[in-house]
Amino acid sequence: MPLNPHRTTLTQFLIEERRRFPDASGDFNSLILNVALACKSIARAVAFGALGGVLGNAGASAGSAPSINVQGETQKQLDVMSNEAFLHITEWGGQLAGMASEEMEDPYQIPQHFPKGKYLLVFDPLDGSSNIDVNVAVGSIFSVLRAPEGVDTVCEKDFLQTGTQQVAAGYAIYGPATMLVLTVGTGVNGFTLDPNLGEFILTHPGLQIPPDTNEFAINSSNSRFWEEPIKRYVDECLAGKSGARDKDFNMRWIASMVAEAHRILMRGGVFMYPRDSKDPNKPGRLRLLYEANPIAFLIEQAGGKASTGRQAISGVQPSSLHQRIGVIFGSRNEVERIEHYHLAPQANDLPNPLFNERSLFRVAN
Repeated sequence: MPLNPHRTTLTQFLIEERRRFPDASGDFNSLILNVALACKSIARAVAFGALGGVLGNAGASAGSAPSINVQGETQKQLDVMSNEAFLHITEWGGQLAGMASEEMEDPYQIPQHFPKGKYLLVFDPLDGSSNIDVNVAVGSIFSVLRAPEGVDTVCEKDFLQTGTQQVAAGYAIYGPATMLVLTVGTGVNGFTLDPNLGEFILTHPGLQIPPDTNEFAINSSNSRFWEEPIKRYVDECLAGKSGARDKDFNMRWIASMVAEAHRILMRGGVFMYPRDSKDPNKPGRLRLLYEANPIAFLIEQAGGKASTGRQAISGVQPSSLHQRIGVIFGSRNEVERIEHYHLAPQANDLPNPLFNERSLFRVAN
């Protein structure tokens, strides 16, 4: 299919953005294009699936145990390959002072023979990798921060910046079509990869999340560990038209944050992976720097809201490189309702029996 002259490529889009800042060096554009190239290489590997020989666990061979990452999770071969793609496609360009990845315990130092730049890149190279072997959409998430001035060797504290300090954020989703969804702080735009041209083409400009929705996403198998505000909200949704909300809801769960965020950006909804009591050492499940902050930036730029339930995700001060956090994001009015429930006094004698001790998601004593 020939290039439509009225379509905008990612390169053209970035150049037009740069023209708004006459003194810009072009380093930022080059970095985003290198990230896009890494995503293209990952998309190709994912598309080949079993034909590419990269499915299954990393490090698992006859008689050996699979590789475990810093998060304590079994690594897939594509996790490792995707991490390498991000590192080696972006390290050489002179735009970065360092990187941090969900798959690595410590920050990644730019090799000495490459020039260093003024940005930091943090990323989850392959989100939703548990879905790889069953051919469900997965993706990559990234965030760009400014490096402290004069830094030569990056350390953990250089990356511990709030979400409000992000310069750019985005994700690539590897589904029926590969898309790159990006914000540089001026809204959210979606680019679809044209496999014939090898170019990302602007197909979804100015994405906006509707403020209201009748869809929610949560892993209900964890319901016995939820806090009361989440139980209350989900019970209301499940009660449908006969309950307090006076409308029916649909529930979705893909187990891939990229896929969940993409659906919400396309048509609205609310996603919840809240703080719970399942593991006292992990009150939240998603990583603040690699997942929550970049997705929150996108959601807010598209008119939605992202919260822990108690405060905006973008306002949380990171305390460690791999910090986990509870995450709620999506259509603004629904997220604000959930926040209200977290801030309201908790009582066990709510007037509607659906919310009392024998509610739909309570375990009987």
